[in-house]
Amino acid sequence: MPDGSPVTSDPSAPDRFSLPARLCLLAWDPDPAAEGTARPQHLVRAGALTELAQRGLLVDDDGIATPVDLDAATGDAVLDGLLELVRESRPRPWGTWVSLRAGYTLTAVRDQLAAEGCLRARRRRRLGVLPVTGHTLERADVADALRAGARQALDGARPAAEVSARDAAVVVLASAAGLRTVLSGGGDGGHGHHRRAAGELDERLEELTERSAAADPALRTVVREIRTALRRTSPCPEPADRGDLT
Repeated sequence: MPDGSPVTSDPSAPDRFSLPARLCLLAWDPDPAAEGTARPQHLVRAGALTELAQRGLLVDDDGIATPVDLDAATGDAVLDGLLELVRESRPRPWGTWVSLRAGYTLTAVRDQLAAEGCLRARRRRRLGVLPVTGHTLERADVADALRAGARQALDGARPAAEVSARDAAVVVLASAAGLRTVLSGGGDGGHGHHRRAAGELDERLEELTERSAAADPALRTVVREIRTALRRTSPCPEPADRGDLT
């Protein structure tokens, strides 16, 4: 079982990131000309829900996201914060949790990544009056490594069985959100995923969906429900976070 920390003491080890932390970093688009308005809070929340389900701390009870008990914890502030929120709330389906109070999870992930040195927080005033905290990417190398890994998993050169469950979930959720940094072929050595036949891409994503739920067949329904809800919240086919998140 993962140890719950978003990264190791070396933040350049992207394989040690939690799902929500990975997706938060993947939402940064290195192309300043990229179009689209991202809603990264939904993507990050979807990642947190999926990881809690993969860990067996949230289970499906007739379509409802249900904590296994009142005491279980991961040791990760982001995941445990969401787990506590689900425990204290009335029963709700997975899809509702993708968007409900999702901003809290995004804020927690950003704070976590800023503490690790991957993001830098900066304060400014909106409209010259309201104080807000924005974030800029400090470790572009980490984001680049995550992006390359996600593209390789989507590429299909490796059998889905050789992709880790966490890596598979990253690609499935990023694709559901239409994340340009993963779906675009730019800077990936010529592998242009946006140029692949739709049927071929759908087949690969279905393989990765199955792989993300390899630990428990019951997870397949959960991952599909989260994926479907995330698609509904995506404001455009290719959302992207551009440079600075406020």
